[in-house]
Formats: sequence, C-alpha cells, structure tokens
Amino acid sequence: MADTPLYQDLRVFCGNAHPELAQDICRYMEMPMGDVEVFEFSNENIFVRFRENIRARDVFIVQTMTSPVNTRIMELFIMIDAARRASAGRITAVVPYYPYGRSDKKDQPRVPITARLIANFLETAGADRILTVDLHAGQIQGFFNIPVDELTALSLLSGYFREKNLPNLTVVATDVGGAKGARRMADRLDAPLAIVEKRRLGNEEKVEALNIIGEVEGRTVLIVDDEVLTGGTLVTTAGAVTDHGATAVYASATHPILAGDAVERIEKAPIKELVFTDTIPIPPEKELPNFTILSLAPLLGEAIRRIHTGQSAGDLFNGR
Repeated sequence: MADTPLYQDLRVFCGNAHPELAQDICRYMEMPMGDVEVFEFSNENIFVRFRENIRARDVFIVQTMTSPVNTRIMELFIMIDAARRASAGRITAVVPYYPYGRSDKKDQPRVPITARLIANFLETAGADRILTVDLHAGQIQGFFNIPVDELTALSLLSGYFREKNLPNLTVVATDVGGAKGARRMADRLDAPLAIVEKRRLGNEEKVEALNIIGEVEGRTVLIVDDEVLTGGTLVTTAGAVTDHGATAVYASATHPILAGDAVERIEKAPIKELVFTDTIPIPPEKELPNFTILSLAPLLGEAIRRIHTGQSAGDLFNGR
C-alpha cells in the first residue's frame, strides 16, 4: 500500500538551532516532538543523548544552520552519529538552510569547496538522506552519494504576492546567476523580468550595481533572491531600481541570515516590504516593521510524511 511506512515509527527530533520550526512541523503532523538532550560542556564539547528508544525508527533530525553556524553543524553531526549508534532504521537530516552553500566551486586559487566537505561529513556521520530548502547552488545536490530532497519556497512566496495583486509588477533578479529563480517567480505572477548586472568586490561581501537589463521605470518591483546575508546585494539592487524610476520596491528571499549590520542597511533602504520564510529564526532585535515571515512548517511536514510512507513527493520539490 502507498501509505505503508517503509520503516517503523516516525520520530522527529531537533537540535538547538530552531526548535520553534521543529515544533511547528510536529504540530502540523499532529505528533509529539522526540525527546533528545543536546548541550555543551564547559569545555565546549557537545553532548547528545536520545532519551527514548529509536531502534529501527525512521528518524528525522531538524537542524538549520543559524549562528553560531559551526556549533550547529557539530550538533547535527553528533546527533546523527548518536542516532546511528542507537540503531535507528533510517536517519534523515532536515537542514532547511544548508551551510557553506556559497563555497560550491573553486573560483580562486588554493580555496576549498566547503559545501562538498559538509556533504562528506554528513554522509560519514551516518545520514541516509538529506531534506533541505532552496540550495544556493543546485549542483550541491551532486556532492552527495545519498538521496537529497530539495524543497522550494517558490509556491509559498509567489502565492503571497499573487494575493497582494501588486500593480504594474516587474520581477527583478539581483544578478545573472539568480535569473532562473526570478524567472520562475515572474512566470507564476505573470510579470516581466529584469536583471541587475552587478560586480562583487573581492571577498569583502560588497557589491556594485552596473546596469539594469529590462524595464523598471514607472513600475512596482519585486526583488527575488535566495538569501539575504549582509543585505549588500538587496540594498544595492533596491537603490538601483529606485534610481531607474521604480515606483515601489518589494523583496523576497527564502533564507533571512541577516549577518553583521544587515538590518541597519535594510532599514535605510527604499523597501516597502521584505518577505522571508522561517528557515532561519530571526531574533526580536533584528525584526523590522516591514518584515513578513511565512512558515515552511506545513511544506516540511508534508515532505517528511511522504518520505516516511514512500509516497511521491515530486510536486512538493517542484513547488507546485
């Protein structure tokens, strides 16, 4: 039968990165959260203990990569190892925001491909499957020798803006690399696409807008990106389209990293509304009145349910 689980009882656990999201996932699935203990000793060594039987269970470990990122990574590795040694039937790492995604290739001499290294670590720790959302680069899936299910927030974000029914809308990609994702958003909103040509200045996380390909004058603009790190790209793009005559600027991104002085930059930018998902928790001190947060818990919960029962999840991964 299609709804017969491939493994015994489904159990969802979480580390310390984003327990609210894990609780929302369990609430959607109408099941209690698994009981696990995760803490640091005084010497910063991490301790993990599952406080319930997980032998032959289908275990899902929810751990996004928020600050401190390297600590969250180690928590996940150790949780996976503990689950494997406790004879879990299958271990799926649910990583809404994948770490080191920008380091996906050698673009300079003598640099690592850290996204591949993280993939190797996850497999070595004992993960059987990865569930994630909107990878920074699609080729990261190919770094794994285990199944990778990449969900997308496209349906959630596009549905939100479709209901707003913004007039004279143009979707704007922050660079040529993001044009494919922005095109998918534009198609869903039946809007034209524009692209900002930009130049990244070394490794300093600074960008410079050079040109805009497409028409934004006299139009409402929706800037689309996969993540907001320092806010440099977003703020530069918002300024560029405003200088070229855009009448209103909205923006959306899946991952609200908001590192450094990102919030201060965004607060000064001409952005009416910035819409994120909850792949990463935003602390109260970083929240702005023009932020809107949409929950991915139903999407993640449904993906977990389908993976557990062996049902097709292709429509979820395509954002339909």
